[in-house]
Amino acid sequence: MVGGHTVSEYQYYEFVALDETLTPKQQGELRAVSSRGRITSSSFVNDYQWGDLKADPAKWMEQYFDAHLYLANWGTRRIMLRLPRAALDPETVERFCVGDSAASWATRTHVILDLRSEDEDGDDEWWDEEGRLAAIVPVRAELAGGDRRLLYLAWLLCVQNRELNGEYPEPSVPAGLAKLSGPLRALADFLRLDPDLLDAAATASRPLNEKEPSAVDLRRWVKSLPTADKDEVLLRVLRGDAGLLRSELLRRFHGVTEESSAGEGRTAGDLLAAAEERWAARQQQQRAREAAERQRREEAAAAAREQRLGELARNPVRAWDQVDELIATKRPKDYDAAVTLLLDLQALAVREGEIFEFAEQMTRLRDRHARKPSLIDRFNRARLD
Repeated sequence: MVGGHTVSEYQYYEFVALDETLTPKQQGELRAVSSRGRITSSSFVNDYQWGDLKADPAKWMEQYFDAHLYLANWGTRRIMLRLPRAALDPETVERFCVGDSAASWATRTHVILDLRSEDEDGDDEWWDEEGRLAAIVPVRAELAGGDRRLLYLAWLLCVQNRELNGEYPEPSVPAGLAKLSGPLRALADFLRLDPDLLDAAATASRPLNEKEPSAVDLRRWVKSLPTADKDEVLLRVLRGDAGLLRSELLRRFHGVTEESSAGEGRTAGDLLAAAEERWAARQQQQRAREAAERQRREEAAAAAREQRLGELARNPVRAWDQVDELIATKRPKDYDAAVTLLLDLQALAVREGEIFEFAEQMTRLRDRHARKPSLIDRFNRARLD
């Protein structure tokens, strides 16, 4: 049931291999699981109207792939990312992935993040599924390069879903939360991260230093590297194991620091309360905008009516003749136009102190058209007496 309507079941699975391509043997293993999956040397894609993938996506991430996206129209969305342990410390990840919405585990060679979003009302938002993972995948390189914002968003997702008690302490706050990269924004949107909660968290995040290192600085740093490190880098390139190499090297160049200070002392409960305050303030602003817009429309309508009344005042006899002409057509839309004109004549009579004269003319009009029940009904509903 989605949006109150019964729909057929729909699930979408996409996996991509980024650091190493799939061997023919591995592709054969995937084909043995799914006869209709779209399999290449770097990806697996399939969707299901009925049935399900006959494999555990977590096991596939351990064996074959570096990124996975899943969505189902009953409201489940899931993203998994795999990074080499050399690029991401499992203990660091564990400090942020602390609930059902954000979990992690490590294998001998990799660490895997598993992020989930559930909506019990179902998912009636449809998009180009195969373009969604491509928009998110660059967060993996950002994380490997030392950008901890993805991990903080994972923790914030646990806070949003009330998986932590109110006194749970906030972890270190990375820079740049107020200005997410395109891939991070795509991830936050996919996981339905509350913008108010993110805004509340961002108040303790300093601006991101986006300045690229100069060629001179990079050259000096490369010269300072031990020969053994340079040899290892070249070997990885030759082995085809260079998917995250640039991000890893930049992380070493910049050094990974944990930025916190302004946000120290905050708890999960503090952030939820701040998000509620932002939501309430936004609702109040919206109500104020709507009230101002209503007043503007009412003032514009009043000004337009005054202009019409001024024109009617110059020749009210002609206006009564127009009412007769409209009624004579016996068309419903002309009956409605006649009623609108009569309401203006009534307002003019009130303004000019001639309401009794108007009432007399309405009585005569009703008498002349007493056998037109549709017209008389319109008069009654408009309270034209």
